[in-house]
Amino acid sequence: MFYFKNKNIKKKILFFLTVCLSVQISQVAAAENPAAEHSQTDSAESFNLKEMIFEHIGDAYEWHLFSIGQKHVSIPLPVIVMSSNTGSWHVFSSSRLAHGERYEGFYISASEQHKGKIVENIGGAEKRPLDLSLTKNALAICFACIILLAVFLTLAKSYRKEPLMSRKGFAGSLEMLTMSVHEDVIKPCVGHDYARFAPYLLTAFYFIFVCNLMGLIPFFPFGANITGNISVTFVLAMFTFVITNLFGRKAYWKEIFWPDVPVLLKAPVPIMPLVELLGIFTKPFALMIRLFANMMSGHMIILVFVGLIFLFKGMMGTGVAGGVSLLAALFSVFMLTLDVLISFIQAYVFTILSAIFIGLARAEHH
Repeated sequence: MFYFKNKNIKKKILFFLTVCLSVQISQVAAAENPAAEHSQTDSAESFNLKEMIFEHIGDAYEWHLFSIGQKHVSIPLPVIVMSSNTGSWHVFSSSRLAHGERYEGFYISASEQHKGKIVENIGGAEKRPLDLSLTKNALAICFACIILLAVFLTLAKSYRKEPLMSRKGFAGSLEMLTMSVHEDVIKPCVGHDYARFAPYLLTAFYFIFVCNLMGLIPFFPFGANITGNISVTFVLAMFTFVITNLFGRKAYWKEIFWPDVPVLLKAPVPIMPLVELLGIFTKPFALMIRLFANMMSGHMIILVFVGLIFLFKGMMGTGVAGGVSLLAALFSVFMLTLDVLISFIQAYVFTILSAIFIGLARAEHH
């Protein structure tokens, strides 16, 4: 699918992916480091692969940067919560809740039900307050929006000054990609009034693409698993759901409530209308799950390969871990390379399916 004229570009990409993998290994090593003082058996028991994976792909109230020995350097984020008990708002730094500490009755839960979330103890039971905190994923979304605005507003200014100038390099690549999505996806899938929906579909494509790529780079302000968070993919799917049904034509609603099937399938028991009505909700659900599952699984596979190094080190010693680390590194670099392609594919698939759903709702009855 992709062809690079300059062979040095391939080497640079491979080198960059290797650096990304090295940073991820060092981050996992920092999490495993406290167990290094124990025996091999204790180390194997203390290193929890499952906990390490979900800690790296999950959301957090702070942004971990790096670790030096036992010291973890993180950026605390603002906590904004409304107490379920008093109804009052509380705004403070997440550093107040570090190391299991409590502040103004709030603390980060370690229970299975609310693990990693801010809770308060009311009547001996943990209850979640109304939480509007700026978490790691929320801040990463802000960074993604800033990147998109900076890039496209700069390009728009350039096009206003010299609209007929041929672009090369990064600007030319974006122009080619935008025209490809616009002409080959949006225009044929939506139909004659595609221009009304092109801004949303192009925005969704670039937002998902940038968020996917940001998750592969383990440096601040990147590294957050944005599209691997089901809340984010839920909101994206809801945008498509609302636009599809809000701008649906009469023919679209007729095919739902009175489809062209034998009458016995519509009355007295509305079998087909119920099936069609259910399809309204299964389409955005499929959009949500497809993007979430693919992006989360890509991160998990890489973390599993990296975690195997420390798992084998705890069970069989440094010598065996050295052999495993070579295989794990090769597979991880391969998966990182594959994830770059998957990042584009998932953004493309979300856009084309959204365009198809909107196009079906806008189709005129013939």
